[in-house]
Amino acid sequence: MTLQAPPNRFNSDGKIRHVGVEIEFAGLPPRETAQVVRDLFGGELNVVSPHRLQVESTRWGEFGIELDTQYAHPDQAVLDESSHQDSEWERLQHQRRVEFHQKTRELIGDMVSGLVPTELICPPVPWSELEGLDTIFDALREQGAKGTDASLLYGFGLHLNLEVECLDVEYLLRMLRAYLLLAQWLRDEIKVNITREVLPHANPFPKEYALKVLDSRYQPDLDTFISDYLAYNPTRNRELDLLPLFAYLRPDHTHELLHTKLTKPRPTFHYRLPNAQLSQPGWGAVTEWNRWVEVEKLAADEVALRARCHEYIARQNRPLLTRLKDKLMRWKNRR
Repeated sequence: MTLQAPPNRFNSDGKIRHVGVEIEFAGLPPRETAQVVRDLFGGELNVVSPHRLQVESTRWGEFGIELDTQYAHPDQAVLDESSHQDSEWERLQHQRRVEFHQKTRELIGDMVSGLVPTELICPPVPWSELEGLDTIFDALREQGAKGTDASLLYGFGLHLNLEVECLDVEYLLRMLRAYLLLAQWLRDEIKVNITREVLPHANPFPKEYALKVLDSRYQPDLDTFISDYLAYNPTRNRELDLLPLFAYLRPDHTHELLHTKLTKPRPTFHYRLPNAQLSQPGWGAVTEWNRWVEVEKLAADEVALRARCHEYIARQNRPLLTRLKDKLMRWKNRR
């Protein structure tokens, strides 16, 4: 598949924009996955703990590989805890607690391995080099990794962390509007797995929020934009998660969701919708990137974007039975 160029290839500093890729899968434990990464991209293997590894010093940086459950990994707070007593006995007791904690977490990981997915977290790569990164998906497939469509129990996803072009609220609003307008098209193109539709990890935006944002009279400043998003979307589980971006833009914001361990501040759109289609030869990050580029193209065309916003609002104002009929027809066409 040919890699599509976005309308805006560079960030506001004139540097090529980067994309981070995360994927979940079954059938291949973290240690074997790390070996696949190192064989393909070089680098040095660092075993952080039995079920969390890193491949460092590759051409793009550090790959992270781990079982996707916090209970399989030592709690850093326990490891960092220091004994407040100076006696040898207290220090020995502390060391034993740490060793017991590490062993317990290792055993939990051993027990759930095969039940919870392995997660591969790739370093940010220039968007123009995604085809080179995509070789990892064929390599994982050949080693037995299984994606979303291998089982009804596999609600696995591929996430893209897409570097923003700039941090202006006008640009961010255009991008969100374009995404809201194309969200259903993306779901139809991706054919989002039924298990992932049921699970909450990539929920659609509430219609009330979409109508608010797509109204041409909605022209918020950045703080209002963030506050409205949090009011209508008090969750990480959105198909396009803006919490990492907002945590980066407003590190002193008081909302608790912007300060959880799982919200990592970064100037990116965290796009969570795609399946992990590892069983399909030729599928990879390029496939999902090309779909995303359609969002960027619409956002860059202000005339088309304005017209599509008006059309969306007009459709939502139609009689309920008409909207239900159209929704049923769309559902049948997807099947």
